[in-house]
Amino acid sequence: MNKEKGLKEGKLLPLMEDFYTVQGEGFHTGKPAYFVRIGGCDIGCSWCDTKLSWNALKFAAMPTDDIIRKILDKPAKAVVVTGGEPLMYPLEYFASGLKEHGIETFLETSGAYALSGQWDWICLSPKQNQHPLPEMYNKADELKVIIQNKEDLQWAERNAKKVKETCYLFLQPEWSVAPKMIPVIIDYVKENPPWRISLQAHKYMKIP
Repeated sequence: MNKEKGLKEGKLLPLMEDFYTVQGEGFHTGKPAYFVRIGGCDIGCSWCDTKLSWNALKFAAMPTDDIIRKILDKPAKAVVVTGGEPLMYPLEYFASGLKEHGIETFLETSGAYALSGQWDWICLSPKQNQHPLPEMYNKADELKVIIQNKEDLQWAERNAKKVKETCYLFLQPEWSVAPKMIPVIIDYVKENPPWRISLQAHKYMKIP
């Protein structure tokens, strides 16, 4: 398959890593799922814990059908597509292929790129470096805002005003400052009950 054409059609994806694990963040924490991490991101968050994913050229273009076959081998029929920023690539082919096999699909995105593909659940994690596209807010089932300092709570509230009423709201401490920020977030959530706390439980459990 021609690489350029395959990437353009979504039949190839720059796969950084894929693995079967348990979701550690947000609304679906504790659910087993197959994770697909797609390489490539230009958002550039200083605190990103997967900076290796930024340069898509480092990762081989994997046939999307091969990725789907690996997912089908696992007991849990659920997949989390993350990055990098997965929406830098057309995902219609991937998403429709998963749905044909009855796989529940979860997408994690900054919202900075247009949505492609049909998804059962969209986690929008907005970044101040590159704001989400306006139309992405209404598509989010879950808003997950990373909190590195107290000022980030204001950013969280600005984003919360843009999502639909049924969207779940989560504040997640940035991992390197979690001991400092968790008490701040706890106090904030107690005063602002629409918000919930998301912790990177997989890091506490020492799993991928």
